[in-house]
Amino acid sequence: MTEKIRVLLVDDHEIVRLGLMTLINDQANMEIVGEAGSAFEALQLVERLVPDVVLMDIRLPDQSGIQATRAITERFPQTKVIVLTSYPDDALVVDAIRVGAVGYVLKQVGNKELLRAITAAARNEASLDPGTTARLLSHVRATERKAQEDAFRDLSEREMDVLVEVARGKTNAEIGNTLNLQEKTVRNYVSNILKKLELANRIELAIYAVQNHIFERQERK
Repeated sequence: MTEKIRVLLVDDHEIVRLGLMTLINDQANMEIVGEAGSAFEALQLVERLVPDVVLMDIRLPDQSGIQATRAITERFPQTKVIVLTSYPDDALVVDAIRVGAVGYVLKQVGNKELLRAITAAARNEASLDPGTTARLLSHVRATERKAQEDAFRDLSEREMDVLVEVARGKTNAEIGNTLNLQEKTVRNYVSNILKKLELANRIELAIYAVQNHIFERQERK
């Protein structure tokens, strides 16, 4: 006989826990091993019961579900956490995944989707509802784009031109020829860029520029 997936419910609403308990205990391959109404209680039960999967509500009376998820995944990595919430908040999705949740499911999803997420979590597979996944990818891409822009926000356009050439491995003399600048002027530009970006030398500068996709940024101009 296949071992059942052992699930812990964490939600401060008893009626929600009751509904989830009924659904999950009706499954031949799952069972509820405990329920908690707070983050503190959840941590105690995880330590005592070591469930396979925790269904974690985001809104709890003592701590957020994000904080509780972080504590569980750090202390009990064998236990997988699915964040279950009524709020399709992009930032919360990102936070939940960053602290170790393997799934993020809206309470409005159907029973099949929730059960599929529990099964995936028990296998250590990520599970997000399709709508959340699309928003998450959009959010991550927007965040990456902003980070790339912020990486160079203190540089002038001329400094950016010089940085592009540094990233291409050119010497100061070669950069001067390309940009029609005196070599001494290029050297001053490089020195100012290093100071603004708080980097030690042009090798670090070139690596920083490439890591922050300076060539792609220039192409978009």
